[in-house]
Amino acid sequence: METCHNPRKAVLVINIGNELLDGIRENGHLTWLGEQLARRGLPITRSVTVRDEAEEIAAEISEAWGDYDLIITTGGMGPTADDQTRASVAEALGVELLYVPEAENALRHRFSQIGRNVSAKDLSQCTVLAGGEVLENPRGTAPGIFFRQASSTLVMLPGPALELYPMFENEVVPRLRNIGFACAGEAYVQIRTFGIGAVPLEEMVRPFLLPGMNLTFGTHTGLVDARISSGASGATDDDLCEIARRIRDVVGHDFICTGHSCLASIIVEQLRSMEKTVALAESCTGGLLADAFTDIPGASKVFAGSAVCYSDDAKIAILGIPECLIAQHGAVSAECAAAMATSVIEKFGSDYAISVTGFAGPSGGTELNPVGTVYIGYASPSGVWTKKVMMHGDRLQVKLRAVNTALDLMRRKINKYRVEDLINGA
Repeated sequence: METCHNPRKAVLVINIGNELLDGIRENGHLTWLGEQLARRGLPITRSVTVRDEAEEIAAEISEAWGDYDLIITTGGMGPTADDQTRASVAEALGVELLYVPEAENALRHRFSQIGRNVSAKDLSQCTVLAGGEVLENPRGTAPGIFFRQASSTLVMLPGPALELYPMFENEVVPRLRNIGFACAGEAYVQIRTFGIGAVPLEEMVRPFLLPGMNLTFGTHTGLVDARISSGASGATDDDLCEIARRIRDVVGHDFICTGHSCLASIIVEQLRSMEKTVALAESCTGGLLADAFTDIPGASKVFAGSAVCYSDDAKIAILGIPECLIAQHGAVSAECAAAMATSVIEKFGSDYAISVTGFAGPSGGTELNPVGTVYIGYASPSGVWTKKVMMHGDRLQVKLRAVNTALDLMRRKINKYRVEDLINGA
């Protein structure tokens, strides 16, 4: 691991779009950019969301220019009448917009691939602030802009996430590194855990920190991350790595990884190293567990398949769950979860299986199993286990937490038996 200790920069993110303020679309750009910038030693100092109004955009740029080291705008870079960002920023900075033939060539090539004709309005995207650089956009038609003036740097990105994310990674980050803004490595060491709250985790972590170190926490659907940066401590990369190792040993089985790996990717790597496969049987999670696996490149080597059996009839017809079992114990029960896992391991011929059944809400549930109750089944060559957990939150939160809890159960079971195999010399 390589961390960095660059002087902190003032960073402003301006998200532009009526749809963000009208509630039509969630402002996911701010969350994503916040994560990416913080990882590279550029945590956001301030953010603002404005409408597609030329005066508003120009006012924000005029007020902020010179006060921030880095300003990033998102949205308003397209060819329609509400795309005001280019012209507004140019006016605010008193900079001319210049036509770039290379940008037109790229746009025409893109349009030829998708079978569209280039209009005069489309060509409005082929301008750049005088003195700025064009950021290539192979997934869309609106190129971005990288512009520097005195001590301030401006990055202008299109709105669609499909275009913005790769453009930031491939075009923006290398330029930020070249000017000494972004870290070559990560700005912190992150310890990822599951099954332990932020407060007890902090109690474990604090004793290992040096005076002046910074500690922040992030929590999401059961996962808790502790991020440690050197701050004013003067700690080296080796110091941070050693602290991470000590925390790992103290956290024990609740430790997932150092870094950003998700639970599904860790299980995929575990199974690949063992040359084993897994199959899934889902009810209340509705395919989210399978989605977690198929999001991982190379998962096809270990992921045999999934059966989403939401109704009782589907559990009976597809998985072969005995009707009498459901009648006696209910579809949301340890017995049903175990039967689902056992059945799907036979259906797909896999080595392992996970099943999930529960009441995600807001309705349903019983006195014994209220809304939020989830049963997880786990089948392996060593046997079958079930776990009952209570999830809090709305319907989506219950489903997401159930997915992570199921993945974590499998991670722990595999780790346990791999350790025992090593001890026994297998």
